[in-house]
Amino acid sequence: MYQLHYYPANANAAPHMLLEEIGVPYDLVLVDRAKNAQKSREYLKINPNGRIPTLVDGQLIMSEAAAIVLHLVDQHADAGLAPQVGTPERAKFYQWLTFLTNSLQEELMIWQYPDRLAGKDASAAGVVKRGAEVRASRFLDIIEDHLKANGPLFLGKRLSAVDFYLVMLSRWARPMAQPPRSRPSISKLLDGVTSLHSVRRAYEQEGITDEIC
Repeated sequence: MYQLHYYPANANAAPHMLLEEIGVPYDLVLVDRAKNAQKSREYLKINPNGRIPTLVDGQLIMSEAAAIVLHLVDQHADAGLAPQVGTPERAKFYQWLTFLTNSLQEELMIWQYPDRLAGKDASAAGVVKRGAEVRASRFLDIIEDHLKANGPLFLGKRLSAVDFYLVMLSRWARPMAQPPRSRPSISKLLDGVTSLHSVRRAYEQEGITDEIC
């Protein structure tokens, strides 16, 4: 049985939604960030990076949300949440998942935590935050253009793990001046994916009862 170490609405949300969609048994283990539990001696034994999430799969212990997502779609290929390995569609799947993690997620993290770059300089933090929001908006525009031309989902009409990943990031981005839902094609994708029982169950289990994104 899988064990997912999580904190509500953190980067665990994407693999959590996948576990629900796949329909396999798993246990949730709260890592209380409010108490800095991700830096505790016990947690650092399984994840030396001190970050959330961590997936335990028997003797295998994994960190990094995107890597966990890839592991799950490979372990449960019959769920159809990623195209077949070696196909052009699988290559595009890799492209979009990497784009979400390396581009959009990175800028959202800087936008949420500008002090990690600026330190205690409030003026510098403001500059960092504004710049990150501009870049995140640009990446959302790229996604919007892709979905408008090729949607309604990242891979056309086929639901994939990439769509779940965008739901997670879109929740983080809600306070932006131009949030993801300000773009009609992204909003359509979010409507469809957040209506899935698996998505609603995952967020409810994490204690999220308001609008998901």
